[in-house]
Amino acid sequence: MERLKRLSGKVFGSEFVRFAAVGVIATAVHYGLYLLLKLFVGVNMAYTIGYLVSLGCNFVLTAKFTFRTGVSALRGTGFALSHAVNYCLHILLLNLFLKLGVPSGIAPVPVYCIAVPVNFLLVRTVFRKLR
Repeated sequence: MERLKRLSGKVFGSEFVRFAAVGVIATAVHYGLYLLLKLFVGVNMAYTIGYLVSLGCNFVLTAKFTFRTGVSALRGTGFALSHAVNYCLHILLLNLFLKLGVPSGIAPVPVYCIAVPVNFLLVRTVFRKLR
């Protein structure tokens, strides 16, 4: 039983490291598009477009690299739903930080710090529980 706990902890830890690597890529795409698009559209629209563009790449990398599973309609639906919750958290926090006076260029940074761990738990549930 003790060995199973150690193994489970190692799997969880290595998944989180891979999740973080994929997250860096998805976040870079999202943040880069946000910074570019906010020059042309409002911050909420720029944030949303960046989020959606990074979502597709994120799903494939998460399935294949992070959790080493396949891409399926059930996982895709679960992933989309978990990201719908995550998106709402992002927009809520973004607007909260903007209202608190955080400049729009760096407001996404604290959002990521809060939302990423929450997202990991949601996505992990999707890829580990939905077969």
